[in-house]
Amino acid sequence: MHMTTPTTPNTVGPLSHIRVLDLSRVLAGPWASQILADLGADVIKVERPGAGDDTRAWGPPFLTAKDGSRAGAGYFLAANRGKRSMTLDLSTTQGQEIVRTLVVSCDVVIENYKVGTLDKYGLGCKELSEINPRLIYCSLTGFGQTGPRATEPAYDFLIQAMGGLMSVTGVPDDQPGAGPQKVGIPIIDLITGVYASSAINAALVAREVTGRGQSIDMAMLDVAVNLLSNQAMNSLLSGKVPKRTGNAHPNIQPQKVYACKDADLVLVVGNDAQFASLCEVLGLLELAQDERYQTNGARVKNQQTLQPLIEAVFCTKERAHWIERLLKAGVPSGAIHTVPEALNDEQVQYREMVQTYEHPSVGAVELVMSPFRFNGQGTNSVRPPPVLGEHTAEILMEMGVGEKELAKLQKNAIV
Repeated sequence: MHMTTPTTPNTVGPLSHIRVLDLSRVLAGPWASQILADLGADVIKVERPGAGDDTRAWGPPFLTAKDGSRAGAGYFLAANRGKRSMTLDLSTTQGQEIVRTLVVSCDVVIENYKVGTLDKYGLGCKELSEINPRLIYCSLTGFGQTGPRATEPAYDFLIQAMGGLMSVTGVPDDQPGAGPQKVGIPIIDLITGVYASSAINAALVAREVTGRGQSIDMAMLDVAVNLLSNQAMNSLLSGKVPKRTGNAHPNIQPQKVYACKDADLVLVVGNDAQFASLCEVLGLLELAQDERYQTNGARVKNQQTLQPLIEAVFCTKERAHWIERLLKAGVPSGAIHTVPEALNDEQVQYREMVQTYEHPSVGAVELVMSPFRFNGQGTNSVRPPPVLGEHTAEILMEMGVGEKELAKLQKNAIV
């Protein structure tokens, strides 16, 4: 059976010829599929009948429908723009058969079930690739498809801890409030989604050459370890355990938060020329000639004596005074924005990173956009995050399912 073209196309984009079957839930998988949707792909999000993606209930806050009912949590809205939602019970024979039929016309499958779960349903990579040899099958898990912890569940917080990220995030041990901290957003989930979408796009390009799809094994712990980047190399090269440095950079100085007379600012000095400019702005020209501070390596080594000298000057004037002069001198600096301040920043507004969508059960709702720009134009899906099962009938009809068969599936809670 061959599916027809969606009656409500997503958007024109580089992947507008691609169809994705999204069997994932929560965040890493949905984030990957939202990226593909924003690039134009037709993403079919399969959800549990009556419940849907776990994140629909992860609130407050919740979006309130016109009739007063809940229309989804903010968590769900953040990761599911541009998709079509269909409900389907994968534990049933009929539900599994519908997936097999869908796969015939799909280019990509994304799933984040526990290792082996979909194999039990006959929906694993091997089975679905036999149906469609061009299929790209992307599995996202906490620990990967192999290894001693492969079958264990995982969440972002746990992986931030196990992957070493929390050990280098937070206040240093010798300061008040010391201790490891997680990042304020589920960073491993999100970047796992970014890596997954990148791998999927690479596999799509390779398929143009080979004519065949392939499997992708994406593990959150692998991603977390990869993200250690400079800290991992610091440890490998020195044999030392990296320490928490708070807001100070372990390899580049001065870079940290400084208290001004009225508020804090972030200073990012990336090279020796910028340091000389900083010294000029602060009236500390002698520091730029001091061999203890002339080079970045020297500044990192002697930051304990350097920082108090800089701090003593910053606290004498208001933040706006310093930022104006620093930026004029080419020294990167800025305020620490709250989330609303970031969303309302004039640069963010100019780039149209927040736009209003018309939600089918709510009306106008603001959403954060993707950062993609092609030929000077942003590419974002035209569909808002879907209501649970909003497109079930539409997708089944594209598959050739008639009204009587649809009614029977609904009656038996298959969809």
